[in-house]
This record gives sequence, C-alpha cells and structure tokens, in this order.
Amino acid sequence: MHRALQVLAAGILMMTPALTATASARTEAPASQASRIERVVSPGGIEAWLVRQTHLPVLAVSFAFRGGSAQDLPGREGTANLMAALLDEGAGDFDSEAFNGRLQDRAIEVSFSASRDLFSGSLRTLTEHRAEALDLLRLALTRPRFDTAPLERMRQSVLASVRRASTNAGSIASDTFWATAFPGHPYGRRGAGTLDSVGAITAADLSGLHRRMLARDHLKVAVVGDITAGELAPLLDMVFGSLPAKADLTPVPEAVIAGTGQRRVIPLDVPQATISFGLPGLKRDDPDFIPAFVVNHILGGGGFSSRLYQEVREKRGLAYSVSSGLAAFDATGLVTGGTSTRNDRAAESLAVITSELQRLGAEGPTDLELEQAKRYLIGSWALRFETSTQIASNLIRLQLDDLPPDYLDRRNGLIDALSIDDVRRVARRLFGDPKLLVVVVGKPEGM
Repeated sequence: MHRALQVLAAGILMMTPALTATASARTEAPASQASRIERVVSPGGIEAWLVRQTHLPVLAVSFAFRGGSAQDLPGREGTANLMAALLDEGAGDFDSEAFNGRLQDRAIEVSFSASRDLFSGSLRTLTEHRAEALDLLRLALTRPRFDTAPLERMRQSVLASVRRASTNAGSIASDTFWATAFPGHPYGRRGAGTLDSVGAITAADLSGLHRRMLARDHLKVAVVGDITAGELAPLLDMVFGSLPAKADLTPVPEAVIAGTGQRRVIPLDVPQATISFGLPGLKRDDPDFIPAFVVNHILGGGGFSSRLYQEVREKRGLAYSVSSGLAAFDATGLVTGGTSTRNDRAAESLAVITSELQRLGAEGPTDLELEQAKRYLIGSWALRFETSTQIASNLIRLQLDDLPPDYLDRRNGLIDALSIDDVRRVARRLFGDPKLLVVVVGKPEGM
C-alpha cells in the first residue's frame, strides 16, 4: 500500500477474506481518518473537503451539482449529456482548439458527466500547473462558449452513439426497462436523448440549462493533493464564485417503479437474449440501506461468490456473468440486475434468478454467507481510496449522501455489527414477494 492510502486509510479497518480475526478485533478503531479531512470554507462561503497530500506533486478536484439529465426539458432530452461534452470545447476567450491546446500542453485532465440526478466533473493536474488548471476549470464552468462548430461535431458524435444503441440488445433492454419502470417521469427518459431530441438542441438550450443548474447552493467540492486549507479557500471563490447563488431546478417527483409483475419481450435477431430485471429497493437515507447493501452483495453483487453467479453460471452454465445492484436515486430506490444467455436457455435463466430471489426472501442469508460478505466488504473498503482521484470522488459521494466525514471511521463497524436477524429481516423486506419487472431482448424460446 503506498503512502497516500496509508494516510487516508489510517482509520479504515483493514480486513481481508483470508483473515480470521474475531468480530471484536475487526471493530477496534485506530486513529480517526476523519481527522485527515479538513472542511475548508472560502471567504465567499463555498465549502470543500480537503485531504492534504504532500508526497506527490498532484492536485485532484472533484465536484458535483444536483440536477443532471432529470432537468432536461421535454423534447430536449440529452441536453445535460451534450453540455457535459462541450464544457471543455471552448470557454472564455479560447475557442475549442486553443482551450484543448492549453490542457494538452500542461497535461491537465478535465472531464464532465451527467447522470440522472447529478452533473459532475473532475480535474487532475501537476501542482506546478495548478493556477492555470484551475483558471481553465473556472472558464469551462462559468464561461462556456457552445460555439457552432464544436456543438455540431459533438452532436454528430452523440447521434452516432444513439444510432448504435438502437441496435444493441443491452442498450435496448436498459432503455425499455427504464421507460417501462418510470413512464412519464424524468427517470424514464434516455439520458443521452433520442435522434429527434438531440437534433433539436440549440446553443440557447445549453446556455439555459447551464444557467439553471450550475449554481453554488447545490455545489459539492472535494480536493486532494499538495495544497493547504489557506491556499485552497480563495481558489474556491476564484473557480466557483461567479456561478449563480441559487439553482433554478425543476422538482423531480418521488417515484415508485411501475410494471412490476410484467415481462416484456423485445424481438431482436441475435444469438443471445439480454435480460434486465428490477423491483423496488431503498433510497440511501433508508435506515435499512446498509443491511440491504450486504444482502445484495450475497445475492448478486459479490462477483464469483454471489448466489446468482453460483446458481446461474457455476452450477448450470447458463450465462457467463450475472449480477444485481442497488440503485439509490434522489427520487426512488431499486434493486436491478441482468444477464445474457442463449435464446433457448433464457426462460430457464430467468426462472433460476426468480427462484433465488424468492429463496433469499423466504430464508434469508446463511450465517456463513453473512460472515463471508462482511469479510469481503470490510477488507475491500480501503481499495476504494488508492489514488487521489478515487479519494476525491468518494468524498463527493459522502457529501451527496449527507454523510459526515466520520462515516469513513464508522462504515466498517456498521457492517460488522449486523446480525443474521438484521439481514434476514431486510431480505424479507426486499424479496419477500419479489414481483419483477423483466425486459428480455432477443429471440427467447418459451417466453
């Protein structure tokens, strides 16, 4: 483990599957790693979480705004996605070529992305180029140009991706699942947009969304690198201070997955059928989220050790991979999953998946499954903090989930404290009556 991880992970309980320490030993708390995180507030009131590292001359910045593709206007789906592709394609006095030339000359990495609930970005630079890198980030966020040439170039790139997705079984299954699960809701729309909606997006649409969504009241910032709190505070105002004080977001209504109990088959002439499934889950602030996280690991989130992997692949050879996951959004929570299998074995694969959900809901995990899940989830936690970019990204996630810095100290203890009764109760809550929404794309036999 390199020094960066040693510093940040001082309070992470490092438990690998090979260790056989007792539960009490696993929960002994070393020096708090939360103390490594400094809360820095700029003169203008912008807050960032800082982890200072002096052993490498690198600065990593992650940031996020509430909003994302859920804020796209009807008929303009894909606006947030297209805006993310264009923020580094010219800003301020620099056109696309000049802006990217400055990034390349200094090996500055800048990226932006839009998900359903968020618009986020990151920057990574050598400390010696910190001033120029942060100034370029400021320009991208506060003075994007949306010039005609790069707009049309990126539009054509997105349209090409949309066309490819229209013939891809996995993309069709995903798009159909979300449209069926959330009809008439922003979550049911395609984040990348459609051929018609992307073709209709104008520079004014992009500027309007930028103005409505990128504001200081929903801003979260994390910084990792060779910089002091005193140095960072004024830079926060420099980069983000000229953004609007308040966002003008359209409220996203609470949602419950629709279509449960349905099975939709989309014919496509391909050798394998792609199966997507889902059912109601939990939002991140639900008190049962941690036991649900462990239950999902046992079901299909634990790779080779998960029940679905063992039953679908190892015992029956039905598919190369199969998995499940918790999808916790601002307005809803789901358990989702999927696999791909031969058309003549799709019905059998789905039957096995459904049976395992029912069995887990009825019986819950075994003591051994719970112990193995704890060991893996506790032991692998530190691996999420190996690089400065990973650290910054995880600190953003904590802020977005309204979790305090000391969650980094408490997380492993919360998992280790779970009893078999805890996880069995939550397994019943999630899968006691598992009515799935299922989408199958291909030529499945017997379905």
